[in-house]
Amino acid sequence: MEPQIVYQDNFLLILNKPPNWVVNRARTTKNRQTIQDWLENNFSRLSGIPLWREKFRSGIVHRLDKDTSGVLLVAKDKETFENLQAQFKKRQIMKEYQALVHGVLPLSDKIIASVGRLPWARKKFGVLPGGRAAETGFKRIGIFEKDGEKFSLVRVSPKTGRTHQIRIHFRYLGYPLVTDFTYGGRKRSRNDQKWCSRIFLHARKIGFFHPQNGKWQECEVELPKDLKDVLKILEPIVNNIS
Repeated sequence: MEPQIVYQDNFLLILNKPPNWVVNRARTTKNRQTIQDWLENNFSRLSGIPLWREKFRSGIVHRLDKDTSGVLLVAKDKETFENLQAQFKKRQIMKEYQALVHGVLPLSDKIIASVGRLPWARKKFGVLPGGRAAETGFKRIGIFEKDGEKFSLVRVSPKTGRTHQIRIHFRYLGYPLVTDFTYGGRKRSRNDQKWCSRIFLHARKIGFFHPQNGKWQECEVELPKDLKDVLKILEPIVNNIS
C-alpha cells in the first residue's frame, strides 16, 4: 500500500497515510521508506529548496504514528507550511480519529490530564504532574463484544497534539486501545493481535483554514479495509456508526 492523495491544490495536499509507514526520516528509519521519501520522489517542488527538506520536513506539517492510518496534511511551500503550523499552535486545526478500546466508555466525555516523557522509560510517555497540558474529547459510537469481552468504538477529538496523547489518555482511564503494545500491556496486546493486526487508530478527519483564502476546509477519509474487517469479526451490541 502507498499513500493516496485525497486532495491537492497549488499550496497543499492531503494524504491518506497507510499503516506501517513512518512519516519522517530519522536515524532509526534507515533502509525503510518513509512518507518524507515518498513525497520527495513524487513532488520535486517539495525538495527544490536545500533548507526545505531539513528544516521543513519536506512540507509535512504534523505527524502520525507508524501504525496509525489516515489524513496527513502537507504544505507545498514555506509560507503555507508556516501558516498551517501556526494554526496547530493556536489549536485552530480540527482533528478527529476513530479508535477501538477495551471496555464500555461513557457516551461522551473529555479527558484532561498532563502528558510527559516517563523518566524511567524515555521512549514512552504518560500522565505526569508537571507534564504538558493535554485534552482529549470523545464520543462513543458503538459497543461490540468478542469472547465475552466488550469494546467501545469511539470518535476522538484531541484539542492538543501531544505525543501518543490519545493512547495515553485512554490507558489512563483504564480503556487501552486494541493492539497497543506500548501502552496496552503485552499479554493483552498479543491476544488482540490474533484478530486485529495493528493498533486500532485511524485519523478520520482534519479541518483547517486554507492558508491562501482563509476559508474553512475539511477532509475526511473512511476507515480502511483492515479495520473494517476487524469490526466484522465482532458482535455489535450498540452501533451508531454513520
